[in-house]
Amino acid sequence: MAGTERNLGTKPENPPNEYEVERIQEFTKDDDGVSWYFVKWLGYPSSENTWEPLSNLGGCRKIIRKFHKSEKREKLNRQEFKRKRELSGESIHSLPNKKPKQLTLEQAISPVDLSNQRRNVHRALKRWKAKLNEVCTEKAIILVENDVDLEGPPKGFTYINDYKPGWGIVIPTDPLVGCDCEDCSSESGCCAQKSGAPFAYNKLGRIKVPPGKPVYECNIRCKCGPKCPNRVVQYGRQKDVAIFRTSNGCGWGVKTLTTIKKNEFVMEYVGEVITNEEAERRGQVYDANGRTYLFDLDYNDGDCPFTVDAGRYGNVSHFVNHSCDPNLVVYGVWVNTLDPRLPRIALFASREIKAGEELSFDYQMTGELNTSGSGSKLQPIRCRCGAKNCRDFLF
Repeated sequence: MAGTERNLGTKPENPPNEYEVERIQEFTKDDDGVSWYFVKWLGYPSSENTWEPLSNLGGCRKIIRKFHKSEKREKLNRQEFKRKRELSGESIHSLPNKKPKQLTLEQAISPVDLSNQRRNVHRALKRWKAKLNEVCTEKAIILVENDVDLEGPPKGFTYINDYKPGWGIVIPTDPLVGCDCEDCSSESGCCAQKSGAPFAYNKLGRIKVPPGKPVYECNIRCKCGPKCPNRVVQYGRQKDVAIFRTSNGCGWGVKTLTTIKKNEFVMEYVGEVITNEEAERRGQVYDANGRTYLFDLDYNDGDCPFTVDAGRYGNVSHFVNHSCDPNLVVYGVWVNTLDPRLPRIALFASREIKAGEELSFDYQMTGELNTSGSGSKLQPIRCRCGAKNCRDFLF
């Protein structure tokens, strides 16, 4: 999340397809009504077959239609066969039983195949965890856990540490001014005061200004040292976390592995910085799938020329779920990029968070920053946060 790539973004290219569907072998629905398909991957042995939700197979509509047509044809053939046997007076009780369609994942796979499938998923998640920690520049570790289902690493997601400029967007990182303080504080006339804002942190580096107030940290032009109390977000995430599979149907989530004190910095929300127009287009796609990764940078008097999209590129925050009673709160922070339209999005603890507790923030925030998808008309998304004050819908 910290910093940025600081140059003109390159036009995005489609990454090579690492996995290509050869055929669909089975179909079922889980308790939430989500469709799952048992996929044979092209070029991979059957031992590598995986159960995939429909949302992971967006580019395979023809293969899915072909599978369902074949299943429908088989069903009609069996019905015709049964009718003819009844007309001939033959017993129908000897007919082979048709394999039921509405199966659980465990019922649809033999015990041996299920064990192999879980082993393959755990191996894939282990490799993904190693890759995440290799790419992540923050010192705090990332664990990956799935004790719930057979979901492997998300496809089409790339871990980044910084804002990624979208096509035609420049993110400046060379501030014109910095402070001359030797000991930055609320009385020293530091960067915050020069920008007309209060000094944001106490001596422990915890946020002390209310949400909605801008936060200006010391930058590369400042004369203060690395231990300056006004350098917090720029040092990145300091808390170990785990990306884990939730048991309440919310997919992946993030939990802290250590206790986090109230007002401590937790992580940044990073992604691809895109234009308002591009955000409108992507927002329609996300709405159709019941998801949202768009975060409007509308701090400057409601003007929102830029949006952060963490759908394809992002960090740990990509997996943080919504809650109507969140334990994280959002602040706009400026460090080396002082453009008022390009704040960094920082998540701080709104209360003490115990080790093992899931992290969450309100997708429908009431502060200056929001995830409204650049003003696009959002489709209602059912909320599953389970909070006592749950609004039932995210939007």
